[in-house]
Amino acid sequence: MQHCDLLITNASELLTCASSGKAKKGAEMKDLGIIARGAVAVKDGRILEAGSASALEAKYSPDQTLDAGDRVVMPGFVECHTHLVFAGNRLDEFEQKIAGADYLEILGKGGGILSTVAATRKADLESLVTASRPRLRKMVESGVTTCEIKTGYGLDLETERKMLEAIIRLGETEKIDIIPTFLPAHAVPPEFKGRADDYVELICSVMLPQIASEILPGLSVPIFVDVFCEKNAFDLGQSEKILERAKELGFALKAHVDEFTNLGGARMAIGLGATSIDHLDAISDEEVGLLASSDTIGVVTPTVNFNLGAKEFADARKMIDRGCAVAVSTDYNPGSAPTPSPMMAMAIAARYQKMLPAETINGATINGAFAAGVGSLCGSIEPGKLADMLICDVGDHRELVHEFGRNHVELVVKRGEVIV
Repeated sequence: MQHCDLLITNASELLTCASSGKAKKGAEMKDLGIIARGAVAVKDGRILEAGSASALEAKYSPDQTLDAGDRVVMPGFVECHTHLVFAGNRLDEFEQKIAGADYLEILGKGGGILSTVAATRKADLESLVTASRPRLRKMVESGVTTCEIKTGYGLDLETERKMLEAIIRLGETEKIDIIPTFLPAHAVPPEFKGRADDYVELICSVMLPQIASEILPGLSVPIFVDVFCEKNAFDLGQSEKILERAKELGFALKAHVDEFTNLGGARMAIGLGATSIDHLDAISDEEVGLLASSDTIGVVTPTVNFNLGAKEFADARKMIDRGCAVAVSTDYNPGSAPTPSPMMAMAIAARYQKMLPAETINGATINGAFAAGVGSLCGSIEPGKLADMLICDVGDHRELVHEFGRNHVELVVKRGEVIV
């Protein structure tokens, strides 16, 4: 018999979410690569083999065996869009929104992102890390094994750098892989009000080059640059200038586009080779076609629409039917999506965006991994990938999305180690 460190066996359904080396597109998103009565062998923190329980039990002699107990085993969630490093809260604005205030209206009056900026600028590095760690652990308990985290609540070099250091520190101290994203173009800072072009110039000539020279070389994971291309944030020309400069400096690209207004950001970001474009509520039919023919991942954030009480959601059904690769994200942040739960995002996506349970699972695992730039490392249960897996308290994968408001994750394995 062959030796392995860990054997997870007796799964009712082993959801491999295996792909062809790329994100799943269109009809592929319905395929979870299910192995009935499945098992997984792990060695040195990596997947050794996935197959039937009977075959792997006969083949491997494990140091440790985990009996899934006739429950679903699946890849850990890869959360590809969060803003979980911040200070302060937005509880007053929550009540304003209930009373009818509009998101862009609040932002235009100095609230929203800008209120979090004020609190985050005042916080020191240690307090940011201390405040963010419990949020990250909530996500891990919800099944997240790899997490993208953005800056964007500093809007000056000192605070944006401080946020980036906090994100990197979390990655070094927590048992989860962290993908950092530099987002100085999240909003125009108060001191640049009416001078957005000057702030864009500061980002391009000072912020991006410093981060590229001082932080980018020391990281073993991809680092993205993101921009919020939206009314009351950054227009198309400003957004393009920032992303073009970031690309020149060696950063991978993401873009917030079409959340409220279509400014042409999807076309622009796809043209620049962005890894993902996120939100997409107002994306045009033409741009859906461009997305389908590209390698860019379309990330939907249904929790935002739900939290804002919106009646319209990004048309994920149309995007999938047109052949796009779609990922599902919580967009965990203090204002528009205060939730750490991928399963809640999946439940909303099923009901309001007409995604099938299998599509939401692929969207939150393998496609989330490609949207975070780590699809070759995680997001599916395939030989050679990181042994990041969940045992869930259901026997049929559809139950994960059907019964909402409860965490179905019973056990989290990260790099072959049980961490929850």
